[in-house]
Amino acid sequence: MWGLKARQHKHTINIVTLGCSKNLVDSEVLMGQLRYAGVDVVHEADGPADVVVVNTCGFINDAKEESIDTILRYARAKQEGLVGKVFVMGCLSQRYRKELAAELLEVDGFYGVEELPLILKDLGIDYRKELVGERMLTTPRHYAYLKISEGCNKKCSFCAIPLIRGKHISRPLEEIIHEATLLASKGVKEIILIAQDLTYYGMDLYKERKLKSLLEALARIEGIVWVRLHYAYPSDFPAEILDLVCEHPKICKYIDIPLQHISDELLRSMNRGLTREKTLNLLHTFREKVPGIAIRTTLIVGYPHETEAHFEELKAFVRLQRFDRLGVFTYSPEEKTAAYYLHDGVPDEVKQSRMEALMEIQQEISLEKNREKVGQTFEVLIDRQEGEYYIGRSEFDSPEVDNEILITSPQPLETGCFYPVKIERAEHFDLFGNVDTIMST
Repeated sequence: MWGLKARQHKHTINIVTLGCSKNLVDSEVLMGQLRYAGVDVVHEADGPADVVVVNTCGFINDAKEESIDTILRYARAKQEGLVGKVFVMGCLSQRYRKELAAELLEVDGFYGVEELPLILKDLGIDYRKELVGERMLTTPRHYAYLKISEGCNKKCSFCAIPLIRGKHISRPLEEIIHEATLLASKGVKEIILIAQDLTYYGMDLYKERKLKSLLEALARIEGIVWVRLHYAYPSDFPAEILDLVCEHPKICKYIDIPLQHISDELLRSMNRGLTREKTLNLLHTFREKVPGIAIRTTLIVGYPHETEAHFEELKAFVRLQRFDRLGVFTYSPEEKTAAYYLHDGVPDEVKQSRMEALMEIQQEISLEKNREKVGQTFEVLIDRQEGEYYIGRSEFDSPEVDNEILITSPQPLETGCFYPVKIERAEHFDLFGNVDTIMST
């Protein structure tokens, strides 16, 4: 990993983040507290460290295995004298603390998802409540994730998140706006809203859905150019936000909405709160209210009792809807969820083949949609430079998970700025274009 040389940098804390963007925000908050206290803190750095904090994911089996492997890797580094102490936080630690503590004796402390003050105390740092909204960004400085709530009130049969994160708790609107304003003052131009369920925002605090009010307030912040929506639950979707998405130039015409399946039988078993008909109507409403909207969704294959007929129905649904972006998960039984007690009768190799089949369909859809963009010009945000290309995204793409635009330019382009890019060529998941006129924003 790092060779055999001993630690050279004392008082350095290395934060290692696994899992989703919500975990990343938790790490950034911890790092902000540490940096304010004068600690030398780094994120996912190679090399020796006084302390390593592993922020774990416990969502599905693959994520659990990655978390365990990472903990073991740093435990070995501790034994070799490369790391002083190893702490573990996050979802896996929240859910399996006792079991992990019994097996991983090299770990110096385990912490749940709401124990930031405790982990800071054990690191010798006082928790500063007045730092709410202050973070040490790990993303490029021009975009940031903004968490608007914790937990989830839904009871999807396959999902352990409510068991880990608890019930839905909205952050006060004023607190979110304060944090977004701080981010904008530091150069952030794109805000990506995240939660387990964006659409439920405000129900617990204000007794009504407040996502539209939040979006309107965020769009008024000077310096913010794009506001993007992630993780919108499809059941009881607040249709009033669609007019805002359509009309306001700062709200990206983009929605990430996990549908999971289309079979009525499986949707009932999943306890998703909607039917095939309601799903189709919702997608129609999106496209009718917001022409040109990019829809990203995720699907589960191999759920208990998913037959070949169910899967054929799902494939037909994907072909018909032609989603702009699609992710596919194989079903993973999670302890204490309702689906865990169903017979997991779909063999792993069948789950895998079904996932690959869906992604093959989506690959061709993506290529067709990308070819339709050739000749068009889009406003593109530059994320980075790699070799001869500048890498950017349009409003229809979220970082890390969606398509990218590879750009050539006769003049240097600035990371974090917007440029008009004409698309010249298309591949399955990438576009290629050039900047003819340099007009950055």
